[in-house]
Amino acid sequence: MRLILAPMQGVLDHLMRELLTQINPYDLCVTEFVRVSDGLLPERSFFKLCPELKNGCVTSSGTTVRVQLLGQDPAKMAANAKRAIELGSPGVDLNFGCPAKLVNRSKGGAVLLKEPHSVFEVVDAVRQAVPSDLPVTAKMRLGWDSTQQAVDIAGLIQQAGASELAVHGRTKEDGYRKGTVDWQRIGDINRALDINVVANGDIVDWASAQACLEATGCSDLMVGRGALNRPNLGAMVKQQTPSLAWEEVVELLQRYSHLEMEGDKGLYFANRVKQWFTYLVKSYPEARDMFDQIKPLKAPEAIRPLLSVAA
Repeated sequence: MRLILAPMQGVLDHLMRELLTQINPYDLCVTEFVRVSDGLLPERSFFKLCPELKNGCVTSSGTTVRVQLLGQDPAKMAANAKRAIELGSPGVDLNFGCPAKLVNRSKGGAVLLKEPHSVFEVVDAVRQAVPSDLPVTAKMRLGWDSTQQAVDIAGLIQQAGASELAVHGRTKEDGYRKGTVDWQRIGDINRALDINVVANGDIVDWASAQACLEATGCSDLMVGRGALNRPNLGAMVKQQTPSLAWEEVVELLQRYSHLEMEGDKGLYFANRVKQWFTYLVKSYPEARDMFDQIKPLKAPEAIRPLLSVAA
């Protein structure tokens, strides 16, 4: 089984990829999306979201990283896909799943599922721009507000030349609401396609991973929010490793704070660590007290000692 770390915009950035691939046997990471709207982007736009391009497009622990693009114009997407490859990305991933309102209003992400022909045209153009020996992959949701066209849209993505398709088992309107994931519908797509289908959605431990594999018939999985709820989820899923103890998570938070200070000089540290805590509290009751202490603080020098004290 291959296990892929999902592209969560504004959350799973290069620092988090660095941290999580050090303790998990992920087979692939997909970057946050590079937004394509105004033509060919400068190289710095790619390096900003994927600094691993300067290191053979792998994390320090050796996990492959693939650049993801989001946009609706086939020619512009193709041009930027070509640039991503030239800069060293081992393939290109295409985003047809982002449910963010701002992104959808500018005709990006999941909104394209309302226009299946546009999805086809984007994939087709990118496939023609990327060398045939490198993968063009895509990620989609089951639809905008209905799963009725899910299999047809997936079929168009395959027909356009995609090498692999990851499917999040919810519609855009479902958001991330509990109880809405539809693994059976992912299974319908998997049975209809010849290319590999990767299942995504509500995988939070080894048992749910096995249940998803059985329900979908897929051989590969993608994890996102669960990987933040339980930082060693990759090891739990692939190696049946126990969940980290809270004391081990605190040590990980300390390492993350060091990466943030060394990487972005703490510019986004306060927001990012608070964001991570919104996930940790779902799995670790002990996280609540620390989160309450950190919430009102903004300066890294005020937050970092609290992470150390709690250990």
